[in-house]
Amino acid sequence: MQKLKNEELLDVTGGGYGLGLLIGGLVVVISGIVDGYLRPLKCHE
Repeated sequence: MQKLKNEELLDVTGGGYGLGLLIGGLVVVISGIVDGYLRPLKCHE
């Protein structure tokens, strides 16, 4: 197994999707909370 040098480690890129997924998830959760607060649906038995 070959080890990377410090200069090569600084050039490694990746993981750009995680931040987008986190922000998207937060938007969905917040919109669900706001929707539930503004339009509460009663349970039908």
